[in-house]
Amino acid sequence: MAVPEKITSLQNPRVKQLVRLRERRERDEMGLFLIEGYREVRRALEAGMRPKELYFATDWFLGENESALLEQARQTGAQLCELSKEAFAKCSYRDRPDGLLAVAAQWRRSLAELALGPQPFLLVVEAIEKPGNLGTILRSADAAGVDGVIVCDPVTDIFNPNVVRSSTGVLFSMPLVVAGGAAVLAFLQERGIRVVATTPDTEKIYTQADLRGPLAIVMGSEQYGLSQFWLKESNLLIRIPMAGQADSLNVAMATIITLFEAVRQRNAS
Repeated sequence: MAVPEKITSLQNPRVKQLVRLRERRERDEMGLFLIEGYREVRRALEAGMRPKELYFATDWFLGENESALLEQARQTGAQLCELSKEAFAKCSYRDRPDGLLAVAAQWRRSLAELALGPQPFLLVVEAIEKPGNLGTILRSADAAGVDGVIVCDPVTDIFNPNVVRSSTGVLFSMPLVVAGGAAVLAFLQERGIRVVATTPDTEKIYTQADLRGPLAIVMGSEQYGLSQFWLKESNLLIRIPMAGQADSLNVAMATIITLFEAVRQRNAS
């Protein structure tokens, strides 16, 4: 294997490009995004992604598996480049880097590309604002075994580095679609998928609802909850009872609770 180039200057154009890719506008213009961390890069490769570049800094390595991962990335066509500890620290968006940072192409998936079985189980999230919440939601959806996550009218970019990080790389394997609310509703109705929306302003408690069969659970934004569009068009509204002073949960936590109630019911049946 050829010895990779090593970059030490903080003013190197490639270092500057990595820093720019933290910004959504730059990511969208270039059609690229960042994948940082051993676990995240490994899961990207396992999902069949082919990073364009993989930057590494041996001073930051935390384990003994990085060399094998570098070779695996090289075999997929990734260009390897070594960074000095200082150069990598400038590019990293983590408090404690582990010395691996890949650049990959963004992708887009349509609603028609979602592979649905006879009992579809989907999660729809509307206007999620915080990247950490979106990443956690993806991770939870993966654990619950949903067929896909549909992001409606997104506020945060699905390729935000913190979405990648908080999803622990599930972003690469979870079927994920970004689409407008009207198109999503039409897609669900055409396939006979019941729409169940969550809101504190209803009487039906989530454990009392039938969450079996073809199902799409719809969750709203952190600040405003669901829009009137989804509240009006859903087949059923449900709520999580709150015994204390708080009137709602963090959207990621509420998603976990609701998804796994559906899992409990579906497994029991």
